[in-house]
Amino acid sequence: MIALERVSKSYRTDGRPKTVLDDVSAVFESGLSYGLLGVNGAGKSTTLRLIAGIELPNAGRVRRSRRVSWPLGFAGGFHPQMTGQENIHFVARVYGEDPRRIARFVQEFAELGDYLRNPVKTYSSGMMARLAFGLSMAIEFDVYLIDEITAVGDARFQARCAAAFDARRSTADLIVVSHSMQTIAKYCDRGALIVEGQLLTYPDVGLAIAAYLRLNR
Repeated sequence: MIALERVSKSYRTDGRPKTVLDDVSAVFESGLSYGLLGVNGAGKSTTLRLIAGIELPNAGRVRRSRRVSWPLGFAGGFHPQMTGQENIHFVARVYGEDPRRIARFVQEFAELGDYLRNPVKTYSSGMMARLAFGLSMAIEFDVYLIDEITAVGDARFQARCAAAFDARRSTADLIVVSHSMQTIAKYCDRGALIVEGQLLTYPDVGLAIAAYLRLNR
Protein backbone atom coordinates (compact mmCIF):
# COMPACT_ATOMS: atom_id res chain seq x y z
CA MET A 1 0.00 0.00 0.00
CA ILE A 2 1.05 3.58 -0.73
CA ALA A 3 -0.70 6.30 1.24
CA LEU A 4 -0.61 10.07 0.85
CA GLU A 5 -1.49 11.67 4.17
CA ARG A 6 -2.50 15.34 3.94
CA VAL A 7 0.19 15.95 1.35
CA SER A 8 0.79 19.43 -0.01
CA LYS A 9 3.31 20.28 -2.70
CA SER A 10 3.99 23.62 -4.35
CA TYR A 11 6.86 25.38 -6.07
CA ARG A 12 7.54 28.61 -7.91
CA THR A 13 7.54 28.83 -11.67
CA ASP A 14 8.11 32.05 -13.58
CA GLY A 15 8.10 33.82 -10.23
CA ARG A 16 4.61 32.59 -9.35
CA PRO A 17 3.52 29.90 -6.88
CA LYS A 18 2.25 26.68 -8.44
CA THR A 19 0.26 24.26 -6.30
CA VAL A 20 0.48 20.63 -7.35
CA LEU A 21 -1.24 18.94 -4.40
CA ASP A 22 -3.22 20.77 -1.73
CA ASP A 23 -3.78 18.79 1.51
CA VAL A 24 -4.36 15.52 -0.39
CA SER A 25 -5.04 12.17 1.24
CA ALA A 26 -5.30 9.08 -0.96
CA VAL A 27 -4.46 5.37 -0.94
CA PHE A 28 -3.02 3.26 -3.76
CA GLU A 29 -4.02 -0.26 -2.74
CA SER A 30 -1.78 -3.30 -3.16
CA GLY A 31 -2.67 -5.76 -5.89
CA LEU A 32 -4.00 -3.05 -8.21
CA SER A 33 -2.46 -0.88 -10.92
CA TYR A 34 -3.41 2.77 -11.27
CA GLY A 35 -3.45 5.27 -14.12
CA LEU A 36 -2.48 8.76 -12.97
CA LEU A 37 -4.22 11.33 -15.19
CA GLY A 38 -4.37 15.10 -15.51
CA VAL A 39 -4.09 17.88 -18.06
CA ASN A 40 -0.65 19.21 -19.01
CA GLY A 41 0.96 20.90 -16.03
CA ALA A 42 -1.40 19.35 -13.48
CA GLY A 43 1.51 17.77 -11.61
CA LYS A 44 1.47 14.11 -12.62
CA SER A 45 5.26 13.73 -12.86
CA THR A 46 5.76 15.67 -9.61
CA THR A 47 3.29 13.35 -7.87
CA LEU A 48 5.20 10.31 -9.13
CA ARG A 49 8.43 11.77 -7.78
CA LEU A 50 6.74 12.34 -4.41
CA ILE A 51 5.58 8.71 -4.35
CA ALA A 52 9.09 7.58 -5.27
CA GLY A 53 10.68 9.75 -2.58
CA ILE A 54 12.76 11.68 -5.12
CA GLU A 55 11.02 14.85 -3.95
CA LEU A 56 9.60 15.67 -0.53
CA PRO A 57 6.22 17.28 0.14
CA ASN A 58 5.95 20.74 1.68
CA ALA A 59 3.53 19.27 4.22
CA GLY A 60 2.14 15.84 5.07
CA ARG A 61 3.84 12.54 4.37
CA VAL A 62 3.91 9.62 1.95
CA ARG A 63 3.84 6.15 3.51
CA ARG A 64 5.02 3.08 1.60
CA SER A 65 4.58 -0.46 2.86
CA ARG A 66 6.04 -1.92 -0.33
CA ARG A 67 9.23 -1.51 -2.35
CA VAL A 68 8.63 1.28 -4.85
CA SER A 69 10.76 2.00 -7.91
CA TRP A 70 11.93 5.38 -9.13
CA PRO A 71 9.98 6.54 -12.22
CA LEU A 72 10.91 4.03 -14.90
CA GLY A 73 13.57 5.40 -17.20
CA PHE A 74 14.32 8.31 -14.83
CA ALA A 75 18.01 9.22 -15.18
CA GLY A 76 18.06 12.32 -12.99
CA GLY A 77 19.62 10.40 -10.09
CA PHE A 78 22.82 9.50 -11.93
CA HIS A 79 25.96 11.36 -10.91
CA PRO A 80 27.33 12.92 -14.10
CA GLN A 81 30.98 12.67 -13.04
CA MET A 82 30.75 8.95 -12.21
CA THR A 83 30.96 6.24 -14.83
CA GLY A 84 27.97 4.15 -15.79
CA GLN A 85 29.48 1.24 -13.88
CA GLU A 86 30.03 3.35 -10.76
CA ASN A 87 26.45 4.61 -10.88
CA ILE A 88 25.17 1.04 -11.22
CA HIS A 89 27.20 -0.11 -8.20
CA PHE A 90 26.02 2.87 -6.15
CA VAL A 91 22.31 2.28 -6.88
CA ALA A 92 22.68 -1.46 -6.23
CA ARG A 93 24.14 -0.80 -2.78
CA VAL A 94 21.40 1.73 -1.96
CA TYR A 95 18.79 -0.97 -2.63
CA GLY A 96 20.75 -3.72 -0.87
CA GLU A 97 21.46 -5.66 -4.07
CA ASP A 98 24.61 -7.45 -5.19
CA PRO A 99 26.46 -4.85 -7.30
CA ARG A 100 28.13 -7.50 -9.46
CA ARG A 101 24.84 -9.21 -10.31
CA ILE A 102 23.14 -5.89 -11.10
CA ALA A 103 26.11 -4.77 -13.21
CA ARG A 104 26.05 -8.02 -15.23
CA PHE A 105 22.33 -7.63 -15.92
CA VAL A 106 22.63 -3.98 -17.00
CA GLN A 107 25.70 -4.69 -19.13
CA GLU A 108 23.90 -7.44 -21.03
CA PHE A 109 20.58 -5.63 -21.25
CA ALA A 110 21.62 -2.07 -22.08
CA GLU A 111 24.34 -3.11 -24.55
CA LEU A 112 26.52 -0.08 -23.80
CA GLY A 113 29.79 -2.00 -23.89
CA ASP A 114 32.90 0.01 -23.02
CA TYR A 115 30.80 3.16 -22.56
CA LEU A 116 29.94 1.88 -19.09
CA ARG A 117 33.51 2.87 -18.14
CA ASN A 118 32.91 6.47 -19.23
CA PRO A 119 31.32 9.27 -17.15
CA VAL A 120 27.59 9.43 -17.80
CA LYS A 121 27.93 13.15 -18.64
CA THR A 122 29.39 11.95 -21.96
CA TYR A 123 26.32 9.82 -22.78
CA SER A 124 23.75 10.72 -25.40
CA SER A 125 20.11 10.87 -24.28
CA GLY A 126 19.54 7.46 -25.88
CA MET A 127 22.46 5.89 -24.02
CA MET A 128 21.25 7.43 -20.77
CA ALA A 129 17.78 6.01 -21.35
CA ARG A 130 19.24 2.54 -22.02
CA LEU A 131 21.23 2.70 -18.79
CA ALA A 132 18.24 3.93 -16.78
CA PHE A 133 15.82 1.37 -18.20
CA GLY A 134 18.30 -1.50 -17.79
CA LEU A 135 18.91 -0.54 -14.17
CA SER A 136 15.16 -0.24 -13.56
CA MET A 137 14.68 -3.81 -14.82
CA ALA A 138 17.68 -5.18 -12.91
CA ILE A 139 16.10 -4.52 -9.51
CA GLU A 140 12.78 -6.14 -8.63
CA PHE A 141 10.19 -3.82 -7.08
CA ASP A 142 6.69 -4.38 -5.74
CA VAL A 143 5.44 -1.22 -7.46
CA TYR A 144 6.80 0.26 -10.68
CA LEU A 145 6.28 3.94 -11.44
CA ILE A 146 6.03 4.67 -15.16
CA ASP A 147 6.19 8.21 -16.53
CA GLU A 148 5.42 8.36 -20.25
CA ILE A 149 8.13 5.95 -21.39
CA THR A 150 9.26 6.51 -24.95
CA ALA A 151 10.75 3.94 -27.27
CA VAL A 152 14.53 3.62 -26.96
CA GLY A 153 16.86 2.12 -29.54
CA ASP A 154 16.08 -0.03 -32.55
CA ALA A 155 13.16 -2.44 -32.96
CA ARG A 156 15.12 -5.38 -31.49
CA PHE A 157 16.01 -3.43 -28.35
CA GLN A 158 12.45 -2.12 -28.01
CA ALA A 159 11.19 -5.71 -28.13
CA ARG A 160 13.61 -6.66 -25.34
CA CYS A 161 12.35 -3.73 -23.25
CA ALA A 162 8.72 -4.77 -23.79
CA ALA A 163 9.46 -8.39 -22.83
CA ALA A 164 11.34 -7.35 -19.68
CA PHE A 165 8.59 -4.95 -18.69
CA ASP A 166 5.86 -7.57 -19.20
CA ALA A 167 7.81 -10.02 -17.03
CA ARG A 168 8.08 -7.47 -14.22
CA ARG A 169 4.45 -6.35 -14.32
CA SER A 170 3.24 -9.95 -14.03
CA THR A 171 4.37 -9.89 -10.38
CA ALA A 172 4.18 -6.17 -9.53
CA ASP A 173 1.73 -3.28 -9.45
CA LEU A 174 2.03 -0.19 -11.63
CA ILE A 175 1.30 3.50 -11.32
CA VAL A 176 1.27 4.83 -14.88
CA VAL A 177 1.39 8.35 -16.29
CA SER A 178 0.62 8.48 -20.00
CA HIS A 179 -1.18 10.70 -22.49
CA SER A 180 -2.30 7.52 -24.26
CA MET A 181 -5.65 6.40 -22.88
CA GLN A 182 -5.13 3.10 -24.70
CA THR A 183 -2.00 2.50 -22.60
CA ILE A 184 -3.80 3.47 -19.39
CA ALA A 185 -6.73 1.15 -20.18
CA LYS A 186 -4.38 -1.72 -21.07
CA TYR A 187 -2.23 -1.65 -17.94
CA CYS A 188 -4.41 -0.18 -15.19
CA ASP A 189 -7.31 -1.36 -13.01
CA ARG A 190 -8.12 1.95 -11.31
CA GLY A 191 -7.52 5.61 -11.97
CA ALA A 192 -6.59 8.83 -10.20
CA LEU A 193 -7.14 12.29 -11.64
CA ILE A 194 -5.28 15.44 -10.54
CA VAL A 195 -7.53 18.51 -10.76
CA GLU A 196 -6.59 21.90 -9.32
CA GLY A 197 -4.46 20.48 -6.54
CA GLN A 198 -6.80 17.63 -5.64
CA LEU A 199 -6.37 13.91 -6.36
CA LEU A 200 -9.63 12.19 -7.26
CA THR A 201 -9.57 8.38 -7.23
CA TYR A 202 -11.90 6.12 -9.22
CA PRO A 203 -12.73 2.44 -8.56
CA ASP A 204 -12.60 1.68 -12.28
CA VAL A 205 -10.04 2.99 -14.75
CA GLY A 206 -12.76 3.57 -17.35
CA LEU A 207 -14.45 6.09 -15.06
CA ALA A 208 -11.15 7.94 -14.59
CA ILE A 209 -10.54 8.05 -18.34
CA ALA A 210 -14.06 9.39 -18.97
CA ALA A 211 -13.57 12.12 -16.34
CA TYR A 212 -10.20 13.06 -17.85
CA LEU A 213 -11.65 13.27 -21.37
CA ARG A 214 -14.46 15.56 -20.15
CA LEU A 215 -11.89 17.75 -18.42
CA ASN A 216 -9.62 17.86 -21.47
CA ARG A 217 -12.21 18.84 -24.08
